[in-house]
Amino acid sequence: MIYNVLEFGAKGDGKTNDAAAIQKAIDECTGAGGGRVLLPGGHIYNSGSILLKSNVEFHLEMGAVLKASDDLNDYYPLANGGKIVAHESGLPSFLNSEYNGRPFHAFIYGYDQENVAITGFGTIDANESIFYGDNSGYHIEGTYYPRIPLMLLEKFSHLTIRDVKLVNCAFWTVHLVGCNDVLIEGIRLINNLQMANSDGIDPDHCTNVRIIGCHIECGDDAIVLKNSGDYKLYGPCENIVISNCTLISTSAAIKFGTEGESDFRNVLVENCTISKSNRGISIQIRDGGNVENVVFSNITIETRRFSHEWWGRAEPICITAHDRKPGVKAGKIRNVRFENISCKGENGIFIRGSEDNYIEDVSFENIHLTLEKNSRWEIEGYDIRPCQGDGLIRTKISGIYAEYAKDIRFEHVKIQVAESMRPFYKQDVTLSHAQEITI
Repeated sequence: MIYNVLEFGAKGDGKTNDAAAIQKAIDECTGAGGGRVLLPGGHIYNSGSILLKSNVEFHLEMGAVLKASDDLNDYYPLANGGKIVAHESGLPSFLNSEYNGRPFHAFIYGYDQENVAITGFGTIDANESIFYGDNSGYHIEGTYYPRIPLMLLEKFSHLTIRDVKLVNCAFWTVHLVGCNDVLIEGIRLINNLQMANSDGIDPDHCTNVRIIGCHIECGDDAIVLKNSGDYKLYGPCENIVISNCTLISTSAAIKFGTEGESDFRNVLVENCTISKSNRGISIQIRDGGNVENVVFSNITIETRRFSHEWWGRAEPICITAHDRKPGVKAGKIRNVRFENISCKGENGIFIRGSEDNYIEDVSFENIHLTLEKNSRWEIEGYDIRPCQGDGLIRTKISGIYAEYAKDIRFEHVKIQVAESMRPFYKQDVTLSHAQEITI
């Protein structure tokens, strides 16, 4: 059964708030046992919050645009009655980074639903410009934090997101919480490369997730596994496959953390290309969750430096574990494999644990690393934010840097250093407080 939103009163004129008509179509569809809610092409559907429900395929035809409202009063309240109280200290988001995972509002929302799909070649526009704050020319700070995600779906099972184009989000774009059996395939996710916190896909305490064949460009992390504090009841983030994706990020293209209250385990990342990114792969453990049983294979990575607001210093692979703050103990990173990785950019592989928390049992096989200068920004060392202090390790860089690490194995690794990098380069391998390192 097809439920055409125009037949439920939607205008599709880009001005009228069509949320009530769209919601009525969804409600009738789920109430009748399921079907397709259709947004016909050739229309712009201005809308406030929409609640997705079980057994509904939410389908946007080619040429259909669902655009988020300009008015914050049109959004569904999720916390504090929708009252915005975040970051009253005035600290920018790249310094005040702690977040429990629950925003104050959401655009597309749902809780405890099953058999839901978002499909079609239409576009969902999150209207980022209404959240613009300070703009340095390289980094746009939001007016408040946390801002409105394009999509927050909690406790969904059997969820599919396929083919749609998601654009212009000023915060986490696809935030999935406690979901099981998720397929995200063939989507195009395009955010502003200067917009802070504009993550792409954030599986948070999710299980059995497949992210396949997507193209993602965002100012913050492109695909990032999370275990946020407010959702610990859902357990670990596990059984994840990420494959055949093309990724561009002003932060990290693929990241674990920094929200990490539970474990990350059983993750495969394969056959992806990462380009024009501030970091390629980043595992950042700052909370109590552990990382284990992870394989990265057949990946090309190109990195470059960006302005100081963005975490990272062009490391193609960055693995760090240290306490977020006194009293918050970081988990362990162990049994991680990197195979057949080609890296080119302005920094080397960076591994850093802490005095009482060594990173262990990590292997690198068939790694080709080329270091060359390709941006206007200074090469100044390494970045361990979020942390206490400014988080910068100011030093000449190395092809491989490992500190507070043990049982780390490198096999068939080739390092090439272009003349443009020689003034900033220390040596191929730098080890400090390292044990059982095989190169």
